[in-house]
Amino acid sequence: MKASELRSKDVAGLDQEVKDLLKAHFGLRMQKATQQLSDHTQLKKTRRDIARAKTILAEKKKEGAAK
Repeated sequence: MKASELRSKDVAGLDQEVKDLLKAHFGLRMQKATQQLSDHTQLKKTRRDIARAKTILAEKKKEGAAK
């Protein structure tokens, strides 16, 4: 997911996106544990997407608090 896509969402949308990404990451970890995961780079991608979404969420919350 691109940062520009995340920046267009509101705080509630970003919260939901973080929850969805965390759920997807958990599923990938379970697949890895049971040797069902074929593409291990998906774990790295979801970790980075989570970090990106959390960073933008924090920026928006800080921006909202400053107003």
